[in-house]
Amino acid sequence: MLNKSAVYCLDLKFALTYKSGLSIFWLSLGAAKRYVNPLPRSVSNRRYVPGVISTHFSSFTLQFGDLWPELELDSFSVVIRVLVMSSKDEKPAGGGFFSSLTSSVRSWGSAVHRSVNGLLGYEGLEVINPEGGTDDAEAEAQRGRWKQEDRDSYWKMMHKYIGSDVTSMVTLPVIIFEPMTMLQKMAEIMEYSHLLDLADQCEDPYMRLVYASSWAISIYFAYQRMWKPFNPILGETYEMVNHGGVTFIAEQVSHHPPMSAAHAENDHFTYDITSKLKTKFLGNSLEVYPVGRTRVKLKKDGVILELVPPPTKVNNLIFGRTWVDSPGEMVMTNVTTGDKVVLYFQPCGWFGAGRYEVDGYVYSAEEEPKILITGKWNQSMSCQPCDQEGEPLLGTELKEVWRVAATPENDKYQYTYFAHKINSFDTAPKKLLTSDSRLRPDRYALEKGDMSKSGSEKSSLEERQRAEKRNREAKGDQFTPKWFNMTGEITPTPWGDLEVYEYNGKYTEHRAKIDSSGSVDEIGIGTIEFNPWQYADMCA
Repeated sequence: MLNKSAVYCLDLKFALTYKSGLSIFWLSLGAAKRYVNPLPRSVSNRRYVPGVISTHFSSFTLQFGDLWPELELDSFSVVIRVLVMSSKDEKPAGGGFFSSLTSSVRSWGSAVHRSVNGLLGYEGLEVINPEGGTDDAEAEAQRGRWKQEDRDSYWKMMHKYIGSDVTSMVTLPVIIFEPMTMLQKMAEIMEYSHLLDLADQCEDPYMRLVYASSWAISIYFAYQRMWKPFNPILGETYEMVNHGGVTFIAEQVSHHPPMSAAHAENDHFTYDITSKLKTKFLGNSLEVYPVGRTRVKLKKDGVILELVPPPTKVNNLIFGRTWVDSPGEMVMTNVTTGDKVVLYFQPCGWFGAGRYEVDGYVYSAEEEPKILITGKWNQSMSCQPCDQEGEPLLGTELKEVWRVAATPENDKYQYTYFAHKINSFDTAPKKLLTSDSRLRPDRYALEKGDMSKSGSEKSSLEERQRAEKRNREAKGDQFTPKWFNMTGEITPTPWGDLEVYEYNGKYTEHRAKIDSSGSVDEIGIGTIEFNPWQYADMCA
């Protein structure tokens, strides 16, 4: 069994750059090993302590005495990067150089953030420029989508919620929304569903996990969008067909706490998820914890895969340009055989170090590494067979498994072509459910660019939902989802317990009945009224 418990990496880089762009002096000492030795026994116990100390000077003159003429330099950079990895139960004894250095990194970073807070005049506020460079945090804070007056007003409203779960307790302005609901966003994971088809057809149990985990990573390209989807109304649904033979149905099954359930299926797999997002508002950032259960069943052999994704952090919500990071581990387990894949999403360091990078291994049930997986979640993923030490096998090469498809240029909401399909009626079935997200008037108004109408429609829907809740409580009624049943099963997750909903099969029967009728309905946004409501006789 592997017992290599720690890897220390130190990079020191010095560069002088002339105004022409020519680097006249470059020194690099040390290098971080890209593929770290795996720690199968301590997958859940690893500590990653990344840090970067950097300084940067611009447009100055440096004189080298009589040896060289005076040089006018454009920039001078010094970067020190430290990465310490160890298991919690095997900490290095004593302090030493690395202990002191990482401590200094943390102290230095805290001092910078304190000074930034003082300059901005806001307490508890962290502004991070992921690219680093000559722009400091104060300059970064002046950027972003907000006007000064809107930013100040929003901060006054939100600062009292620091440390709280704001999933459904705060009414947010339409300016930060995209014309899509959370149910539609859940469907985006089907864009690269062909990878699950390949997993089902694959005879190699380890490559099966490579394909399936690459599919799980592919959604993160869509997750980096800077806009918030609309919260679904209780009873709201989303249907999707005409994509790779996949039929997808999602339903909002609970409002407090907000929970969604979804089911997808084609000839090769079934996909089921119960999702209950948990958040923590940190002032200028938001941590999102994916409390949920995701299972995929491959139909050929009946193999069941279970996925636990990493948390996500949305940075610079109010001050600065918003960006997303998902540091941590993704684990996909073949619960049928015990094989698993563990992928580590590198946190974004200073100057963008490590941003988007994903590395990990497919392990056998005996916890031996079999295949190395590496890449960037916003570009592509590749794999390569490895030995028991996690090193690539001689005579083998990296094989690309997945690559992001082409995307529209200068798209207002950074949508992919598939995201536009999700919003369109091209992927809608005949006789669309009137509770479908596409029909929401606030979403549609925002899609058409009418922000004022979108805001008023959003307020109307939220008030109608509150009225329904009051009516339900007065009558002693319970809300019952149509397409999913509560199982009574409580599943523990790293971020809290989850009540599990399961697909009841009624939507398949409903769709089969409609499809066999032979009728073809013209679907128009102007002719179908959005209706997820439990009480149809209530006034909107």
